[in-house]
This record gives sequence, C-alpha cells and structure tokens, in this order.
Amino acid sequence: MALMPKRVKHRKSQRGRIRGNATRGNRVVFGDFGLQATQGGWLNAATLEAGRIAAQQYLRNEGRLYIRVFPHKPITSIPLETRMGKGKGEPEYWAAVIKPGTVLFEIGGVPEESARMCFARLAHKMPVHVRFLKRKTV
Repeated sequence: MALMPKRVKHRKSQRGRIRGNATRGNRVVFGDFGLQATQGGWLNAATLEAGRIAAQQYLRNEGRLYIRVFPHKPITSIPLETRMGKGKGEPEYWAAVIKPGTVLFEIGGVPEESARMCFARLAHKMPVHVRFLKRKTV
C-alpha cells in the first residue's frame, strides 16, 4: 500500500510552485549514505514505494533503509473527455514535494560499494535527477 496521510485538514490543495533549494532535510543524518535530489518535482507515493521495495530486495536485511520524504500533497485530476466546468477533480494520488537538495533515501550499515549499487537501482525509478551522498564526519 502506498504511503498517504491518515487524515488531512483539506481534501484538495492548490498546485503551488517549487522555488529555491531545500534548506531542511538536505544532509545525511540517519544513515551513512544518501540519495539527494538535484532537481525539484513531485514524487508519487507509488514511486516512493517502488523505490523502497527495490532497495529492500537489494539489501536483503543487511543494513537499514531510511525514507526521508512523505507524500503529503493530494494530486487531483478530472476524468478524460470531461467538459470544462464542474469544478476541481477528485484526489487521484498523493505526492511528496521535492526541492533541489532534498535527501530522499538513506542507507546505514553497508559498505559504500553496496550502497552505490542499491542507489543506482533506485535512481532509475526516480522522476528527478539524483546523486550519491556520503555522511559528513566532523
């Protein structure tokens, strides 16, 4: 089952614009390696789930996978071949709003090569360009 909020204040939301870079959630915090978005966009809940499954299958209970984004935004659409008017469409799916620089996934407890291979599988499924990130050691 794809991720979605348990309850929301408003059933439908406006589209909005993605402006600027991510100032929060833009560095690796939980794991050792991360997958960072280099462009903005919407990440479908089904795509997020597909990425999670691909990563879990590759890791096979080695290490830990962290998902750093959550689909809070309802995306609506009107049925095809419907005339103008009659209001806004019904919510069709949920999406996470991704700003450039947002860390989408993190992995901990695996070697770097294994993490790179796992994230390469995930990168193919993502609708935005992504890059590999290492945790900064202070």
